[in-house]
Amino acid sequence: MDTDPILPAHLETTVRSIAELHARHDRATTVVHRAFAAITGFVGRPLFLLLLTVAMTLWIVGNLAVSAMGRQAWDAAPFPAMGTAVSALALYATILILNVQRHDDRLANHRELLTLELAILSEQKSAKIIELIEKLRQDNPDIVDHDDKVATAMAAPADTAAILNAMHGPVQAT
Repeated sequence: MDTDPILPAHLETTVRSIAELHARHDRATTVVHRAFAAITGFVGRPLFLLLLTVAMTLWIVGNLAVSAMGRQAWDAAPFPAMGTAVSALALYATILILNVQRHDDRLANHRELLTLELAILSEQKSAKIIELIEKLRQDNPDIVDHDDKVATAMAAPADTAAILNAMHGPVQAT
């Protein structure tokens, strides 16, 4: 059975490269990071909010009911133990979220760097194509030769240092 590829070869190669970038990132993910991501994923769901609300409500109602029956509540109003537990939970959730975000930022940084490198490479290739077209135009006896300053300027690869200087001023050594 003859099957045609879904994507052209050059696109398939690109897709495989991106998949490999993600696979490397996943392989570098430790068991601890996977656990943190799973916990953070659960904490970030509406179900967790519902469970937390139910637990806090039961805690408050239970303590108030015990107090109303004339017994000593395990955490009487204003519920300092619950406040401590919620504060500890918030601290742990914050640390988990920051840790998972830092891990995910590494992948985003790799993708940004890849995008930047590809953009610079594409610009260099475009400049080379313009240069070759200009040479072809100049060498063709059927085309009247004229000086095209824009094409000449576009044929030169971009000077990234000059662009950075124009955007932010000269880079100073630290």
